Amino acid sequence: MGWDAKDIALLKRLWSAGQSAAQIARHLGCSRNAVCGMLNRLGLKRGHKPPTARPQIRPAPKLTPSSAACARPVARKVASNTAESQPPKEFNRQQLYAILAEAVRNTG
Repeated sequence: MGWDAKDIALLKRLWSAGQSAAQIARHLGCSRNAVCGMLNRLGLKRGHKPPTARPQIRPAPKLTPSSAACARPVARKVASNTAESQPPKEFNRQQLYAILAEAVRNTG
């Protein structure tokens, strides 16, 4: 689009009246990007708008034991080196079948 003095004067007048770039583009018959580019080249800017909302900053909620990930009491912690210090226990076939049967009953 070719910008002549009449279009630029109309652009400045509509911009100062508070119309948006899209509204001005429809009025002039060009694209919004063309209007934004010309506004930029002319150095026309809107004044800083004050924020419409006033958000309140709330402190983070304090965690209580009831909101923890695990509310149940934890059994005593087993040290990792106890398994290394004792040799692994050998089971015979009958003991292994008994352990397996108990595991099947517990998965119920």
